[in-house]
Amino acid sequence: MSDLSPEESAIVAVVRDWVDAEVRPVVRELEHGNTYPEALIEQMKQLGIYGLAVPEPWGEVSVSLACFAAVTEELARGWMSLAGAMGGHTVVVSLLAQYGTPEQKDRYLPRLATGELRATMALTEPGGGSDLQAMRTLARPTEDGYLLRGTKTWISNARRSGLVAVLCKTDPEARPRHRGMSILLVEHGDGVEVSKDLPKLGYKGVESCEVVFDDVRLRRDALLGSEEGRGFAQMMRGLEVGRIQVASRALGVGRAALEDSLRYAQERTTFGKPIWQHQSIGNYLADMATELEAARQLTRYAARRYDEGARADLEAGMAKLYASEAAMRIALNAVRIHGGYGYSTEFDVERYFRDAPLMIVGEGTNEIQRNVIAKALVERGVGG
Repeated sequence: MSDLSPEESAIVAVVRDWVDAEVRPVVRELEHGNTYPEALIEQMKQLGIYGLAVPEPWGEVSVSLACFAAVTEELARGWMSLAGAMGGHTVVVSLLAQYGTPEQKDRYLPRLATGELRATMALTEPGGGSDLQAMRTLARPTEDGYLLRGTKTWISNARRSGLVAVLCKTDPEARPRHRGMSILLVEHGDGVEVSKDLPKLGYKGVESCEVVFDDVRLRRDALLGSEEGRGFAQMMRGLEVGRIQVASRALGVGRAALEDSLRYAQERTTFGKPIWQHQSIGNYLADMATELEAARQLTRYAARRYDEGARADLEAGMAKLYASEAAMRIALNAVRIHGGYGYSTEFDVERYFRDAPLMIVGEGTNEIQRNVIAKALVERGVGG
């Protein structure tokens, strides 16, 4: 990882060792039981993982997004749900660090750094999907703040996050519509109602919920920053971080599937030789490794662009698109290589196959990613 400093490489190595020692031995039982990994989350806090994206002076050890992407890959290699437990948290940290008032930074960032306070974001609405401009969640002005009403869905960590960054409309008459959107920082004690948990194919252990805001009263300083109407642009920049994270989660799942397949293909023999020596299996392994490395390079490039302060919507969209599709193909090939065992819950590859689709539809579906990429290509010009 030449793009990481020696200190950052050491952090990634610590997380890798922790995943091997503490996560992989217990993940199958936790995942099959759909059990929230309380003990592992506490260890992540103690390791300082929740604070890696929090800048100084609010955090003790702030790292580049490239480093955080590598950490996310290691977490997802152990269990994608652990990386998911960090996803929205880190996006909210980036929003506060870039756009929060000094008071908001002092109020939230120190506790977010330790994991004492965990955060998530609320964008998607029932029936709205990735069409954020069609949202109905509305914050009406009051004498001293806002009255927030609406419903959000597919909110990860909704029950355990004490802070929710809610994208909503503060001016429903604004044209274009995105200029009427703002981000409100809502604490659980303000009256957030988690109405139900959503059952899922994969991504077990960590809850995904529907959240209702039923005339939640908020003070004026709940507005992220100091100016209404900036929320859509703020969230789009935050989603550059989110999409790089999702790409990194896909890398972790794909890497785990490849590593398991390589090991199995050397141990399993048919017709007198290890199955990797059969051309069909060897071709699968070669394609899996090549796609994984290509996805990793795209993700690293997007992270470097972000770290340099450059616009990274195109690069983050490409990384998320390619890495998630690659992870799905790699997970399927892992099942093929394992044969009947790949369909068994006694092996981890069936979990990879169930977890991989989340990255295709999460943080904006890949159909939306293609729209984002095409728009950015036109705006920047060919080769821009």
